[in-house]
This record gives sequence, C-alpha cells and structure tokens, in this order.
Amino acid sequence: MHPKVLTFVLAGGEGRRLFPLTAIRSKPSVPFGGRYRIVDFVLSNIINSGMYSIYLLVQYKSQSLIKHVQENWSQTSVSRDQFITIVPPQMRKGMEWFQGTSDAVLQNINLIMEHNPTHVAIFGADHIYKMDLSQMLDFHIASKAHVSVAARPVPLSEASAFGVIKAAANGAIERFEEKPKNPSHMPGDESQAYISMGNYIFNTDVLIDSLADAQKKNENDFGGYILPSLVGRVNLYAYDFSLNVVPGSKPYEEKGYWRDVGTIKAFWLSNNDLLGENPVFDVYNPKWPIHPALSLVPPAKIISGNISNSMISDGVRIKDAAIKNSIIRSGVTIEEGVEITDCLILDNVYIKKGSRLKNVIVDKNNVIAEGETLGYDQKKDRFKMHIDESGIGILPKKGS
Repeated sequence: MHPKVLTFVLAGGEGRRLFPLTAIRSKPSVPFGGRYRIVDFVLSNIINSGMYSIYLLVQYKSQSLIKHVQENWSQTSVSRDQFITIVPPQMRKGMEWFQGTSDAVLQNINLIMEHNPTHVAIFGADHIYKMDLSQMLDFHIASKAHVSVAARPVPLSEASAFGVIKAAANGAIERFEEKPKNPSHMPGDESQAYISMGNYIFNTDVLIDSLADAQKKNENDFGGYILPSLVGRVNLYAYDFSLNVVPGSKPYEEKGYWRDVGTIKAFWLSNNDLLGENPVFDVYNPKWPIHPALSLVPPAKIISGNISNSMISDGVRIKDAAIKNSIIRSGVTIEEGVEITDCLILDNVYIKKGSRLKNVIVDKNNVIAEGETLGYDQKKDRFKMHIDESGIGILPKKGS
C-alpha cells in the first residue's frame, strides 16, 4: 500500500533569544535571507518531497506568520489531501495553550482521525536546512520502524550541549541521553555522536497510543517523554540526516547543513552562509527551490554604486552607495554616500545620504537619518538600538 502521510509543522516557537527580532513576531516568522522567512525552509522541504497534507500549528505572536502563509503558501487543490492549513491552539483541554510538542499534536488528534494516514510526520519550523523527507520515509518503511527520529552527526566534543541518541549499527535506538557529560558515539565512528533534530515520522497507530499514554501521565513533550518511553517497546530508529541527498546540491555546499538560528549570532552567521560565490548553503537550486514570498514590487534598481558579495532583493533602489557582505531585502532605498558593511537590512527601510552601517540588523520600516553612524561605537549605539551579547546591533521593527 502506498503510504499516506499527514504532516504537522510545529511553528509556535517564541524565540526569546532572538529578541528584539521576535518582539512582535514568532521565531518561524522572522525574515531570513533575501526573500524568505524561517518557516519557508521546512515548508519547502515538505512540498519538494511530494507531501502535500500539512497542518501548521501556531501559537506565540502568530499574526505575522499567519499572514505570510496565507499570502504565499496557498495551494490550489484538486484533492482533499492537498492543503496547508493554519491551526491555532484549540483549547480542547481547557483555557490553555499548547503545553509542549506532543500536547500540540494531541490537541489536534481529531485531524489525524479525520484523514486516517498511514504515517504522521512531525517537524519543527525553527531551523535552516534542506531535506528530502521521502528518503527518511523510505528508511522508515525499509527498517520496519514504528517511529523514526532524524539524527544529525556532530563532533563528540560538542555533543554534551544536545540530546544525544545512542543507536546500533542498523539505526535502532538504544537510549536517549539528555546533555550527557560523556555522550555515546555514533556506531562505527568514535569521533561523532547523533543528536536529535526534533523531526519525527510515526506509524499512526503508535503515535495515537503514545499520545494517550502521555496524556494519562500529564506529559507534554516528544523528546522529553514520549520517545524515551518507547525505547525497547517499539521499533525506534535513528535516521542519519548526513545520508540525505537533496537533488541539485552543489559540491561546495556543506554536507548535511542544518542550523538552529535560535540566537542573534547564529541567525547572523547563517544569513552570511548564503553569501559568496560558493556558499556553504546555496538557495540557488532549481531542483530544490526554497519558495519565497510572492513579490508585488518592481525589480531592483541600481543607479550606481560599489556592491560586493551581497544579496539585493526586488524593489531595492540604490544610488552611489557602497555595499559589502550584506543582505538587502525588498523595498529598501539607499541614498548617495551610504556605506553598508556586514549588515542585514530588512524590508522597506530607508537609508538616507551619508549614513554608515556595520554589523547591524535593521528590522522593517526604519528610517536611518542622514549622516547617521551605526555599528562603529557601541557606547553610543546603546542609546540608539539593542546590542546583542554577540556585539551585533539590532534596530527593532517600526510600525506594523
């Protein structure tokens, strides 16, 4: 029987460590790269993998995310099994929001019953990566797994910061270790360990039974309770993400690229990974497109300037400016004499004559005054913008 997969995307992330970018939006809704939001990467992976039944579970500060998905991810369906539906907390257990990852799915168990899938995929919306989910599903079926957990190899010296999976040579999971001092190494490679990516495929009956068990014990999390409780009880396997091959990938890209952009520094560095002639994460892949926001603005217009190693999006207007190692998103206006170095300029920002910006994230709708200097003197900058512990300055979003 051909597998029928229902996918839940957990997109309720609050993203406190990304403040002030998450002051008025959820983490999955934070703009990324030239034309994307963080959520676009997991949705693109799912659609590119040929899976079209998707429920997006939202929670914190969700209006921006809802608007983005409604405007850019509508599917013209010829089947009841092709949809991307946004689902807020249903309050089925009382006046409370989702209490954890498994509780989010439990509150929507009626959707599983309605569609009667053979498998349920549960993926997070907070990470930057490319993945062919169909390869993980093939592994799941071939292994006769009841549950498969996407696992990413990391150096053993770094594994103590994560939830570690001890697995046998065939991938069978023997133990979960939460931030262990002495993590178990991967089978056959003592220099690396498996860490969970928070992405799962369940046989539907096993998922329903597991959610019922967790509810009885008042447990609300897949990683913290459900998966460890299944060790030795069902066929529980680790899927090696490093073996996933995305069509159209370039030889110069980092194999198994995956980033948790949960801090300003990690977010900054991952944006920078898109730049360069041979970027470690290349979004220019017609065989595996990352679906961007639909653009209703005209093409970029560059009157003159000196631009190197940068992304310039639709609707940007530049006149006699110097831009280096930066990403300029849609609708930005940059006047004469402006210098922008190592910056991320989000949508609809206006940068006036003679301004100089370095190591700064400028959120949407800001106006940078003529002759303004940001990023060159932290003592002065603290009166003008938020300074992250990494030293990166962030000018919060203005307006709606």
